Amino acid sequence: MTQSRKRFVLTAASAAVLIAIGSFAALHVYANNAKNPPVTAPQAMAVEVATVVSRNITDWQSYSGRLEAVDRIEIRPLVSGTLTAVHFKDGALVNKGDVLFSIDPRPYAAEVNRAKAQLEAAQARAAYTASDLARSERLLADNAVSQRDHDEKQNAAREAAANLQAAQAALDSARLNLGYTQITAPVSGRVSRAEVTEGNVVAAGASSQPLTTLVSVAHIYASFDVDEQSFLKFINPARSRKGEAGAVVPAFLGLADETGFPREGRISSVDNRLDTSSGTIRVRAVFDNPDGLLLPGLYARVRLGSSTPHQALLIDEKAIGTDQDKRFVLVLDENNRTAYRQVQVGALQDGLRVIERGLTAGERIVVNGLQRTRPGEVIKPIDVAMTTAVPTPPPNAGVAATVADKRVAKTHG
Repeated sequence: MTQSRKRFVLTAASAAVLIAIGSFAALHVYANNAKNPPVTAPQAMAVEVATVVSRNITDWQSYSGRLEAVDRIEIRPLVSGTLTAVHFKDGALVNKGDVLFSIDPRPYAAEVNRAKAQLEAAQARAAYTASDLARSERLLADNAVSQRDHDEKQNAAREAAANLQAAQAALDSARLNLGYTQITAPVSGRVSRAEVTEGNVVAAGASSQPLTTLVSVAHIYASFDVDEQSFLKFINPARSRKGEAGAVVPAFLGLADETGFPREGRISSVDNRLDTSSGTIRVRAVFDNPDGLLLPGLYARVRLGSSTPHQALLIDEKAIGTDQDKRFVLVLDENNRTAYRQVQVGALQDGLRVIERGLTAGERIVVNGLQRTRPGEVIKPIDVAMTTAVPTPPPNAGVAATVADKRVAKTHG
């Protein structure tokens, strides 16, 4: 083999060895990379956060109750007789003094005539005895009549005067009974149906069958039960300031088919004791009823408000989590790290939940994505406004309050 041939073979062998070494090194690096991939820092999760709102609010609480008539009267006859006429339509509105029923007046008119005759006789007898007594007194002065005869005439005159008074009273009673044959409405209101029709004989007295019932409609009561905490918070303070101007507990009313609480009234009476079995006290509010649409027995939603506005913290209800029987929020620190914070919640205000304890004004909390975030995590905050809400209008503008609000307020208030 020539010298050049040997050099060629040696060069080729060296190249093969270098290629093998390079392939082995590349495979080793690939295997290491496959077993230990490069570590990259996790990116922070983007979460919506908002600042706790501080606002001047008025506390409201909602209750369920029933409407009751201010005046409810069972119309019963005060004299017996035959019912001759019914002067109203069932369910009609009547005014005070309107005639509702007529009883046959003829027996009572005859009694009036008889009493008149007796009164006239008594008047004649009284006039005669009075003149006879005056004549006896003149004769007695001249000793022309005995004292005995004079005393008899004097006694007769007194008896006649007493009989005259009795006859007058009998006539007044007869006229009163005659007036009772026209049964009138004692108050303005709405009548029920006629329970007794024409031609039936009715009896007088408190145990007699009612002819109909009448309820007043100008004003109406709403009766409902208030829990002890609400009584101490809303009603009792105003009762202690009874003599002060404006110390009135406002009440607002809504029917089952109405939105919000469009009717305004006030607390009219509070029971004299708390029911220890239920922990509630009976309260009654009065409302104007000019259109007569409020009927006794209707379901009523009543809202009470405190007379003194106060500062409160408000947050979006989506920001509140539940941990068994606890409520909590996730608060952000200056490093955007979340922290668990237990809170005590109150009622709803403008769509936001009142926080009674656990937060301070200006703190930032997670409002959306609470389920994806854990305490102690660093997040990428996306600042948003707390749920947009306008200041609370008066309840009679249609602001609704739900029964759920009441339960939450009772549980956490």
